[in-house]
Amino acid sequence: MKFSENWLRSYVDPKLSSDELNHLLTMAGLEVESQEPVAPVFNKVVIAHILSAEKHPDADRLQVLRVDVGQGEPLQIVCGGANARVGLKSACALVGASLPGFEIKRAKVRGVESFGMMCSEKELGLAAESAGIIELPEDAPVGQDVREYFDLNDQVFELKLTPNRSDCLSLAGIARDVSALTSAPLKMPQVGEVSVTTQQTGNVRVDAQVACPRYCGRVITGVNAQAETPLWMRRQLERSGLRGISAVVDITNYVLLEMGQPLHAFDLAKLTGDIQVRMAKQGESLTLLNDQVAELHDDMLVIADGSGPIALAGIMGGSSTAVSDATTNIFLESAYFAPAAIAGRARRLGLSTDSSYRFERGVDFAATRTCLERATQLILEICGGQAGPVTEVAAALPIRQPVSLRLSKAVDVLGIPLTQEKVADLLTRLQFQFTQDGDVFTVTPPSYRFDIVIEEDLIEEIVRLHGYEHLPALPPKNDALVMLPSDESKRGLARLRQLLVDADYREAITYSFVDAAWERDLMGNVAAIPLRNPIASNMSVMRSSLWGGLLDALQYNLNRTQARVRLFEVGACFYQEGTSYREITHIGGLCYGDAYPEQWGETERSVDFFDVKTDVEALVGAGAVFKPAQHPALHPGQTAQVWLNGRAIGWIGTLHPRWQQHYDFPRGVVLFELELDALNSKAVPKYAEISKFPTTRRDLAVVVDENIPVQDMLDAMRAASETLVNDVAVFDIYRGKGIAEGQKSVAFLVLMQDTQKTLTDEDADAAMVKLIAVLTNNFGAALRS
Repeated sequence: MKFSENWLRSYVDPKLSSDELNHLLTMAGLEVESQEPVAPVFNKVVIAHILSAEKHPDADRLQVLRVDVGQGEPLQIVCGGANARVGLKSACALVGASLPGFEIKRAKVRGVESFGMMCSEKELGLAAESAGIIELPEDAPVGQDVREYFDLNDQVFELKLTPNRSDCLSLAGIARDVSALTSAPLKMPQVGEVSVTTQQTGNVRVDAQVACPRYCGRVITGVNAQAETPLWMRRQLERSGLRGISAVVDITNYVLLEMGQPLHAFDLAKLTGDIQVRMAKQGESLTLLNDQVAELHDDMLVIADGSGPIALAGIMGGSSTAVSDATTNIFLESAYFAPAAIAGRARRLGLSTDSSYRFERGVDFAATRTCLERATQLILEICGGQAGPVTEVAAALPIRQPVSLRLSKAVDVLGIPLTQEKVADLLTRLQFQFTQDGDVFTVTPPSYRFDIVIEEDLIEEIVRLHGYEHLPALPPKNDALVMLPSDESKRGLARLRQLLVDADYREAITYSFVDAAWERDLMGNVAAIPLRNPIASNMSVMRSSLWGGLLDALQYNLNRTQARVRLFEVGACFYQEGTSYREITHIGGLCYGDAYPEQWGETERSVDFFDVKTDVEALVGAGAVFKPAQHPALHPGQTAQVWLNGRAIGWIGTLHPRWQQHYDFPRGVVLFELELDALNSKAVPKYAEISKFPTTRRDLAVVVDENIPVQDMLDAMRAASETLVNDVAVFDIYRGKGIAEGQKSVAFLVLMQDTQKTLTDEDADAAMVKLIAVLTNNFGAALRS
């Protein structure tokens, strides 16, 4: 929000300097991004009237002027401005004047004395280029200081507002805040109902009443659209970053800046039938004021007449009904559009307008008609005409729910003493309506404060007015500090991160917003959670996996000649369950390129599934089970689902060749992703007594059906093992000669040890008999001869 300091001070004038006002606004949460003077420093430049102009005797391009500067005798000035002529009023720098970069002295120009200089905008630092000297209106007062005439002793402030402070996207809103902060009186323009002098009205039908709860409009006839916009209004528009267009449009822009309400004027002669406020029909299009043809969708709100859409509601008007110099009758619109009906539509069309910027954040729905009256008042003053009665269609306007503020809560949060009287005074200065019951204040937020929803919002308002710089900096109370308990039996996130860093991974942080195509293609997620107002088309849904962002990071690195990439990320993933949402934190990783950095002692080879499986096993620890499975993003023959304690906790696998080709990766990519809670819940290893007796090993080879998973056999053997069986592992799988087709031979090693004695053959044989029985009974295994 850009505005003139003098314009603000016409509404509220605190006893503060410009720099102090800057500090006040910034400390109140309205950050001043820039503060600049409207013109460079110069002096002794006055308005002059050219009385005569004669050709210089020794120079073809110079004239000798006699000018009245309001000081009695006219001055003789030599001027080279091509537009200098008798009767013109312009700016004259007197002898002794200081201009940007030089001073004016009495001088002789080609033998003719000159007692000053006629000035262009460039010479005064008001413009980068100028074609001649400044031309002023005929009513410009001779002798008046040019800085005073142009109101150049002014500063332009630009605020960097947070999205919740839409009320400060107007001079009225900023003035309200400054008045509350300083207790300076607020002097806003008086706006009353304009006298109705014609009964001509425009019929309005609002079909989309949820999107447009209030619509006001009126006909104004006999308007002089060619009237000149007053200098004071043009000045305020220009200093706020808006260029003048025409008197009617300038007035609507002025009210937009002054009161925060976007308005639009239609040429009444170009309207066909009644005004309709409705949702667009699929396939409709509209040529906007900037000549862009907007292809409309059925979730876009439009203003239409009998011919079709004539404006994109809350964003931009259409060119077919635009006001022109030939316009004599207008239909002036002022409406409240719900933020949800406007948000994202302008961005989708590649637009960013002052109207959409305000409607997306919330406009004062109680001031819709007042702003219409204000604009009508200015149009009648500047352009003339007769105003008709206001046509208003109102539906269910937003209801501001009361918010309770407990004095004890405010004191606890802010850490400062507050009294009931102090809080009541601050709420009164904010113009908040409230009731008080002891220490509890029940506040009904104003219609222009969309950000007041919960108790903490009111506490923020209290501290803003109290002043952040007035909060005491107190040292912590050491006697109240206690060490919080830490469960050392569980692995924390820091340990998991360190394990991956030790394995040569580097942590990445990617966006939670991803492309819908990633979710659909990589995760098979056709019901990804959409964003209502995405910041970009390729960031339109919430992610359910970390892989999309990691693959994007890989592509970024490959484009910068990084041939070996190992990345991991810890981040939230999001899922929709009916009407509710679930958020789960995942830890995911990606490996690409050589298994090891280039070195003389290692043979060059690409990283593979089993390299990454080793890293995942280090994360999951003992008890991890890898089961073959299918995933839309992964290679059908190189994919496993990771299980822990009987529950699937993630995936590991090589990127599917289809996606490898799609992303144009020269080599295979290995990915993994696990649920963080499952890893954190796993206990760290505990101390167990170490036996001093020797280990006994027995080997066991059985023949089973090809389709029986080896992991199931291992799980069954481990579950049935006696305490003296330390480990069961696979050391060979054989298919071929001597083994029937459709079967396989699996060889296990069994390690046995006792902490109290050396095992005998009888002890070992008894344990092996039980393991053989498990394989025989559960899997139909037969001992291999």
